[in-house]
Amino acid sequence: MDRIAELGGAHPARYGEPTDDGRVRCTLCPRHCTMADGQRGFCFVRANQGGRLVLTTYGRSSGFCIDPIEKKPLNHFYPGTPVLSFGTAGCNLACKFCQNWDISKARELDRLQDTALPETIADAAVAVGATSVAYTYNEPLIFAEYAIDTALACRARGVRNVAVSNGYCDDAVRRDFYGVMDAANIDLKGFTDDFYRSLTGGSLQPVLDTLTYLVHETDVWLEITTLVIPGHNDSDAELRDLSTWVFRELGPDVPLHFSAFHPDYRLRDVPPTPPATLRRARAIARDAGLRYVYVGNVHDVEGGTTFCPSCGATVIARDWYEILTYALDARGRCAACGTAIAGRFAAAAGHFGPQRRPVRLSS
Repeated sequence: MDRIAELGGAHPARYGEPTDDGRVRCTLCPRHCTMADGQRGFCFVRANQGGRLVLTTYGRSSGFCIDPIEKKPLNHFYPGTPVLSFGTAGCNLACKFCQNWDISKARELDRLQDTALPETIADAAVAVGATSVAYTYNEPLIFAEYAIDTALACRARGVRNVAVSNGYCDDAVRRDFYGVMDAANIDLKGFTDDFYRSLTGGSLQPVLDTLTYLVHETDVWLEITTLVIPGHNDSDAELRDLSTWVFRELGPDVPLHFSAFHPDYRLRDVPPTPPATLRRARAIARDAGLRYVYVGNVHDVEGGTTFCPSCGATVIARDWYEILTYALDARGRCAACGTAIAGRFAAAAGHFGPQRRPVRLSS
């Protein structure tokens, strides 16, 4: 029997414990959802099935696509290379501004139209020439068992692993999940508990814990994205506090991306982020000492370009997802002055460009 059909989409979950009253508590994220038999957690994809915690989306995906690595966004992780991206359904936050709400807020599992076991995904990445696999589109932490098994299969075939995540998790899954990743882009959605409570239904500290863990206890290459929402997290004070914290706790070399909001989901009454706001955020972060600060979701060549922090030379110029200039030597050093640029680089940039290629997989 087909392994996915045999599972029925339900795979034993690794992050749970029984309670004294016969229910099951999920320990994957700070919500610690406690479920009676037949109930699902907040994320909707982790459930109590016959007294055991299961992941209901193992081997099932909302779709696969080959993207440029810069779309994650990761600007300092093998620029110009293709990444095979996929997600499932559900999320453990409730962001009112969710830009992928049709996937992350899905309650109908029939949205998961493609099936693929970990080995199938790893083989497909090799076959299509993707140098990495990205766990993205919805929150990958909630399908940790599927992502971890896939990441191990990819590593066995020489394929790198990339997480695009909200970082909202507990210690055990943090170690296991990021322990098999090569790079991560973490959403730092705002820098106040009030923002997290009112607009995401979560809390700030677990995300900060993930960021400090990645920098100080792993070799995972880290970049951070903040979606700048007018009237909610775009004040000079909050942008300065966020940037200062990144500089002080993570160091000047962690790239920070300020991304433009567009009205969506339950925040349709807020206007799009003006490009001038993103430029202001970038200037604040650079003034705070951060060396690599970018803007996204708008056309801004300067805001997408990597400059040498020593001599100011352009080392990687980008136009959207197109690499225009690549002036790094084989060791990732500025061709003009020899300063090492933080990141993971090859001797030459890839040439995948801005294309986006959907692919179908089936186990």
